[in-house]
Amino acid sequence: MTPLAQMAAEVLTTADPRAKTDLSRRHAAAWLAARAEGVLPEIGTAEPPDRPARPDRPELLHPRDVPRRKPGTPAGRIALLHAVAHIELNAVDLHWDVIARFAHIPMPPGFYDDWVRAADDESKHWGLMADCLEAEGSHYGALPAHAGMWRAAEDTAQDLMARLAVVPMVLEARGLDVTPGMIDIFRRAKAEQAVAALETIYAEEVSHVAYGSKWFHFLCGRHDLDPKDVFHDLVRRHFHGALKPPFNEEKRAEAGLPPDFYWPLTESA
Repeated sequence: MTPLAQMAAEVLTTADPRAKTDLSRRHAAAWLAARAEGVLPEIGTAEPPDRPARPDRPELLHPRDVPRRKPGTPAGRIALLHAVAHIELNAVDLHWDVIARFAHIPMPPGFYDDWVRAADDESKHWGLMADCLEAEGSHYGALPAHAGMWRAAEDTAQDLMARLAVVPMVLEARGLDVTPGMIDIFRRAKAEQAVAALETIYAEEVSHVAYGSKWFHFLCGRHDLDPKDVFHDLVRRHFHGALKPPFNEEKRAEAGLPPDFYWPLTESA
């Protein structure tokens, strides 16, 4: 079996989204099957690319240049599905990148199990969004997308604790805040396929935030550090801007994020 870090690098260097997510799911299935049999395959090491391979489309624009569309219109709903698909594709790469980029840091087997599962979930999520787009007569790549999605990975490329703080504990936690509103938009439009897909994403993203919180606390314990103080310091250094309420406090708590972690990082604080 190919070492896990090399599997991760293979996903990161695959450009076509369907090929990337299919490969991601195959690698995840192989790893998880071995683990279910009590085997710990080799982790190995890899040299991941600074940026993952991407298709020619969508065109990537500065966030301020991405067109804004009203979500209450059919075009606006397609744009929203496209934006979520773009987020999910980046999430596939982010979860494989944390494996490949930090494979040199000794971690328990459960660390790799969690991020392989998360990458598998995100690959499924991308497929759900791509299917919704095609059902609406569109496709991933038909609209421009946010060019800044990989910035968090670049800003935290040298620090595993910073990566865990910024990606799952800030960015993915934000998904818990905004997804219920998106579900309502599609429910009002009676777009049942999109509602079902987003409800699946919403349910499964809680575990990804929880993985981030669990392993962040693990590393703080390893180095005898106060998790809350370290989280505040790393987010202020590596995340651009303040955190914005309203927060989904119930789901954040379910994922292991108490309010005193994120409220002090808001503009009002």
